Amino acid sequence: MSDVAIMRDALLHIEAISFAAPGLADWVSTQTVLRGEQPYVGGELPTYQPLLLPPNERRRASPTVRMAFRVAEAVTQASSIAASDLATVFSSADGDLNIAQRICAALAETQRFISPTDFHNSVHNAAAGYWSIASLAHGPATAIAAFDHSFAVGLLEAIGMVQIEQQSTLLVVYDVPAPAPLHAKRPVQYPVGVGLVLTPQATANTLASFTLKLSDAVATPCGDAALEALRLSNPAARALPLLQLIARKQSGVVTLASTGSRNVQLQLHMPAITEVQSWRVPA
Repeated sequence: MSDVAIMRDALLHIEAISFAAPGLADWVSTQTVLRGEQPYVGGELPTYQPLLLPPNERRRASPTVRMAFRVAEAVTQASSIAASDLATVFSSADGDLNIAQRICAALAETQRFISPTDFHNSVHNAAAGYWSIASLAHGPATAIAAFDHSFAVGLLEAIGMVQIEQQSTLLVVYDVPAPAPLHAKRPVQYPVGVGLVLTPQATANTLASFTLKLSDAVATPCGDAALEALRLSNPAARALPLLQLIARKQSGVVTLASTGSRNVQLQLHMPAITEVQSWRVPA
């Protein structure tokens, strides 16, 4: 967090959002729940087929890669900035524990035969690498993990890229449940993914603007019990209080639990402040 002092007074902008979780298949349906127009009811999240992956890679893609691509493809489709022009930050608390489980099980066998595909996809930056290739993105790319704080730390990394490098950035945060027996030790309950496109200047599509600082305040919870359970079920879902303000078109303060002794606090400004000297009119 050495660059937080540099970023603290900067006004940054959110240009596009995507979200996926059980019962919340996309950002459109998520907004109706976050605004309180419908109760949150969990359900099966349909299997996603990444559009940008070639057929062979699409067929072999793991649930973790599919989740990353689900929100990455959705948020870049909603953005006015081409995916190939965005820097990328992929943040996952656990990486691909389904592959880790298969490799560990194979190593416990007498022959110790490990699938070459599993070995190839076992690295933490596999989803980020696939995305860079599929989207033709040649800009800076980072893959990080920060356990339960992976949304806040991923956001800080993306904010640093936007503010210090003046580079519009795609942030993708995602995790899926681990199989047994790993799930007993790492009980992520539901698959969740969130995507943000952050920009250094406001655009005609800007949804919200914000400043940040470090704070001793506790993390902001969701007021609804079902949404709060979802928030605590997966590190990526820690984004929900921020997304709720945006869905409701409300200015306000959101605190995100982070590493170290202090948390990340965002001051959200609605409607978005634009560089074309106009106010964005809510739809």
